[in-house]
Amino acid sequence: MVRDELLRLRASAEAEAATLARDLEALFTASRDSNADDEHDPEGATIGFERAQLTALLAAARERITEVDDALRRVDAGTYGTCERCGGPIAAERLAARPFARNCIACA
Repeated sequence: MVRDELLRLRASAEAEAATLARDLEALFTASRDSNADDEHDPEGATIGFERAQLTALLAAARERITEVDDALRRVDAGTYGTCERCGGPIAAERLAARPFARNCIACA
């Protein structure tokens, strides 16, 4: 059950990362093909802002994939649900909210 949920989260994060990577590449392509002065466009966000936002979202999705992979390793090792800091159990409620949690609430 836990493994299935983690695999679902991983697949979702991978799909999100792939979409964001495509969007970022499209933004780079569009900005290379355009000579628009987006820095002075009063109508909206700059290309630089959009690039920074997409880059941050992509980094977060990739970090989530890493966190889920680490949680899957803990499942395989039999240490999933055990706080890495104090060795105590991680509350079920915390794991339900954050399935890749490494620490109990007190240690987090």
